Amino acid sequence: MIGREENKSNDLFFTCSLIDYISRKTKNKRVVVVEKLGKIRIKKIFDLADVYHSCNIEQVADDFIKEADIPNGIFDNIKDCYYAIPTHWDIGKVYKRLILGVAKEKNIEIIDALFAVYSSFICDLIDDYNGSFYYENPQYILNTYLTGKID
Repeated sequence: MIGREENKSNDLFFTCSLIDYISRKTKNKRVVVVEKLGKIRIKKIFDLADVYHSCNIEQVADDFIKEADIPNGIFDNIKDCYYAIPTHWDIGKVYKRLILGVAKEKNIEIIDALFAVYSSFICDLIDDYNGSFYYENPQYILNTYLTGKID
């Protein structure tokens, strides 16, 4: 452990932030990017996050966009945002916390939790930057995911 978080927690933060960065750049929903990257590439990003984190994120994103053949889409939650836009780092932190919570609650591996979260209804709530869900309490976001409903 270096700093306030375990290394793998920080690696997950980078992985989620990169997914968000690629999604914004290619105008795809996060689930599309996750599916196109696939488990092998996402595991590679997660395992080598400390290396990738020291590189330019735009270059890392471009390399994975090309390698995974991620097409340009039409989903643009940035253009449709009326308020301050959270950064890919802000949203990466939201997803990181949720994925760690899901992995712990369901007793599954982090990469499996990542795929479960990104393929769930919760992404539509988090990725609506005109709403307030993405900056709710992390426990509330986790409970919403686990129960499948907003309280």
